[in-house]
Amino acid sequence: MSDSAINSGGAGAPLSTSGELDLSEVRDWVALLKPRVMSLVVFTGAVGLIVAPGHLHPVLAVTAILCIAVAAGASGAINMWYDRDIDAVMRRTANRPVPAGRIQPRAALAFGVFLGLASVVVMGLATNLAAALVLAGSIGFYVFIYTMWLKRRTPQNIVIGGAAGAFPPMIGWAAVTGHVSLEAVVMFAIIFFWTPPHFWALSLFASGDYQRAGVPMLPVVAGAKETRRQIWLYSLLLAPLALLPTVIGMAGLAYGAAALVLGGFFLEAMWRVKRDAQDEQGRSLTQDAPARAAFKFSIIYLFMLFAALAADRLLFGA
Repeated sequence: MSDSAINSGGAGAPLSTSGELDLSEVRDWVALLKPRVMSLVVFTGAVGLIVAPGHLHPVLAVTAILCIAVAAGASGAINMWYDRDIDAVMRRTANRPVPAGRIQPRAALAFGVFLGLASVVVMGLATNLAAALVLAGSIGFYVFIYTMWLKRRTPQNIVIGGAAGAFPPMIGWAAVTGHVSLEAVVMFAIIFFWTPPHFWALSLFASGDYQRAGVPMLPVVAGAKETRRQIWLYSLLLAPLALLPTVIGMAGLAYGAAALVLGGFFLEAMWRVKRDAQDEQGRSLTQDAPARAAFKFSIIYLFMLFAALAADRLLFGA
């Protein structure tokens, strides 16, 4: 597809002027799906499917996971369409395909809407209505509640809006069982309470971007010191919450031991954020090195926690 085809929102395989496939344009369309974010979403959704009681044919299971991935990508594409104005003034996001002008906004919106509708329809046909409805709810929550309503209006945007990223294990569970039960809600809650310390750690060292864009992230509105305090409080809630799968019999002692150890490392990382050397205004004197490290570790933490949950189910049948 030539630049003029992209600018008109045209369809078809992107081609260079020589008629060969233009990989840079392919990468831009893939980037619309936020693949790095999608990878963790897909993984937690797959774990929800693995730990659910019952059986789903492998082909249908793969289809369900693919639908979760496509729905997450659709949400990301619509988010990039809506946030193109603030993305353009943030260093971290200025080179995204839409604000950089490589993909037209209406093309990004159409791409996201099509993928979102397709993922919900296929999920309903491949599994059941409950899974399709929860999947649709996750897209709607991310697009309308977080992106369009909360993100630009309240410093609690990531607390409430973070629920959007907590849906995938519930979707995987519903795909197998046809309903949402306590176990699915527990997995949802773990990701829900993980999101604020994870994202606020990022916002500490990216606060300048958010301030320029006028996004009321917690460090911009309440200051870095209060943000560190809130990170620590949510971490204190998350660590024991992660033990709930063992408490309610959803997982065994192997998972419980893993959650206990991982929780200790998580608390240590977030404590370092709270105790980071600060000036009188609460600004880091270490260029937010503890926050950067905690942000990276929080991703590893969630991945390993859900991997332990899946392993406990596969190895011990808890």
